[in-house]
Amino acid sequence: MTTTLLETVRRYADLHSDQNGTARTPIPGLTAIRAATRGQLQYAINRPLVALVLQGRKRVTMGAHTFDFGAGESLLISADVPTVSQITRASAQLPYYSLVVELDPAVIASLIVEMNLAPEQQGIPVRVDPTESEVADAALRLMRLLERPSSLPVLQSQFVREIHYWLLAGRHGAAIRALGVADSHAQRIARAVAIIRSDYAKPLRIERLAEAAAMSPSSFHKHFRAITSLSPLQFQKQLRLIEARRMMLSEGSDVSSAAFGVGYESVSQFTREYGRMFGLSPAKDIKAALGQLDTAA
Repeated sequence: MTTTLLETVRRYADLHSDQNGTARTPIPGLTAIRAATRGQLQYAINRPLVALVLQGRKRVTMGAHTFDFGAGESLLISADVPTVSQITRASAQLPYYSLVVELDPAVIASLIVEMNLAPEQQGIPVRVDPTESEVADAALRLMRLLERPSSLPVLQSQFVREIHYWLLAGRHGAAIRALGVADSHAQRIARAVAIIRSDYAKPLRIERLAEAAAMSPSSFHKHFRAITSLSPLQFQKQLRLIEARRMMLSEGSDVSSAAFGVGYESVSQFTREYGRMFGLSPAKDIKAALGQLDTAA
């Protein structure tokens, strides 16, 4: 069944991938990934998701934890956390393919009640496990809907729900339950993270974030770091730098425009912090990244 899923994802990704190898689908939260070469380092603050690797290999680092995984395995990210990732095995003959499913807390909450599952404490937010056959089967049915667009309005919701069911029932289940537990620390922090994501270019107001999370400022700091591995200020800083890098790579923004666009008041401060995160100055990093893209093309 996994081979059939690979073939289905391959057909879709080969037709619809953009220059970055991303093939978004009409189903919200469902994305196919394709890469024909080993990739450069990718920096991101991911939303909760599961990535089913179907061909090739990838490495993901979060803090002190590094995960190397490949075909037949799934990566779970159960909180908004910063990661550094790299596709480590891919070629023109055997490209890297994966299928990414963003986790829906509302669907998880509903299933937790119906499945009578006990709440779980939030553990490490990144893990890798073998992909279970039930999850692969559900993913295949979901992908096949794309070949019959008229079926999407009728079947899409129930198939998305099915894949969440099998994820909860399987190896990943315990790790994602906190996403659906009403008023859990994970959900409270997620409300604050949503504010930072939408207002990342604005000055950070801890009182507003703590209020959104229904916590005292000290409790908010403690739980924010426990779940995301960063302080709120570090989270905002990384989000700003990642967005600035995207603006320079994808939109052709110059360094100063990107710096001011994400909320920096000083280009020199932006350049220093960019270099600490990405290892190169903005100009050198973007030149190197564009050179790798040209080589891959």
